[in-house]
Amino acid sequence: MLSHILGEAKKHPSLIPLYIFTEGGSTGVALYVLHLALSNPDVSWGRKNNPEPWNKLGPNGQYKIYSVNGITAN
Repeated sequence: MLSHILGEAKKHPSLIPLYIFTEGGSTGVALYVLHLALSNPDVSWGRKNNPEPWNKLGPNGQYKIYSVNGITAN
C-alpha cells in the first residue's frame, strides 16, 4: 500500500499535498478521539473498580438530563 502511494506520488507530484493533509487530518481525528476517551469523565474504563461512576457525583456535580418540555427537576 505504501509503495503504491509512493509510486503515485512520484508519477504525480501534485498529489503530495493531498496525501499530507489526508494523513494529517486522520492523525488529528485519532488523537482527538483518544483524548476524549482518556480524559472525559463520562467514559468509564474500570468496570471492576468503579462499576457505577454516576453514583459518585456530589451534590454540585454536573448531571446531564434531557427533558422534552425543557423543564428539569434537580
